[in-house]
Amino acid sequence: MAKDIEVGGQGGFSAKDYHDPPPAPLIDAVEFTQWSLYRAIIAEFIATLLFLYITVLTVIGYKSQTDETKGGEVCGGVGILGIAWSFGGMIFVLVYCTAGISGGHINPAVTFGLLLARKVSLVRAILYMAAQCLGAVCGCWLVKAFQSAYYSKYGGGANELSAGYSKGTGLVAEIIGTFVLVYTVFSATDPKRNARDSHVPVLAPLPIGFAVFMVHLATIPITGTGINPARSFGAAVIYGKEKAWDDHWIFWAGPFIGAAIAAFYHQYILRAAAAKALGSFRSSSHM
Repeated sequence: MAKDIEVGGQGGFSAKDYHDPPPAPLIDAVEFTQWSLYRAIIAEFIATLLFLYITVLTVIGYKSQTDETKGGEVCGGVGILGIAWSFGGMIFVLVYCTAGISGGHINPAVTFGLLLARKVSLVRAILYMAAQCLGAVCGCWLVKAFQSAYYSKYGGGANELSAGYSKGTGLVAEIIGTFVLVYTVFSATDPKRNARDSHVPVLAPLPIGFAVFMVHLATIPITGTGINPARSFGAAVIYGKEKAWDDHWIFWAGPFIGAAIAAFYHQYILRAAAAKALGSFRSSSHM
């Protein structure tokens, strides 16, 4: 039973009992008859398109401004810090805009983690991932259409393993980076926490955006920072050079493994197992 909680000396209020929502079905044929599904798919497509358009343009713009052969300066442009802000800021904006429509995934790894936690159905997850990948391809195509001369010259924003790093290092960087992101998503959108702290839903996009920003600061020198298979896939498809595909598997395997670990950690260690352990302790204690 929930207990009365004293708030700021102003008196008490009765906290509502909280119950976890039921797990989403793996396959729900009814979803295909609902406009909300198709609206969400469109939202994921457009959000991922905008995400890739802005961020890849930022990457290419930075490289062109620091190209000394073209009169650029080594310290010119937005720098790595600016690139990280571009990715984190766009995620913040797009999650804020689409959270009420599709959940604001904008990343197959996030969708995969939520699928494992039974937060979305298998049907919705597959359609989301397809929309995200297609949106990423279209976003990169727009960049190439507007900046064709610079696009190929400066790598098309494609993720590549940097020289001096092994494939194992790149894979681990992607796993840990995606774990940070997906763990933040679970924590920021935890319905139990939202029921307790009414301000959390308003702030949810902010920590998610900051997580993307911080991970980019750490891993841009290693892999260019994927942590989003759609982002890596879209850039590789439009750029089309062999180098972009050489280690492409890292940018799928790493994020999916990281998302799976984050889902397990949050759902079965922090939430379920901890609650059961606490209940067992209370039932066995002598008052």
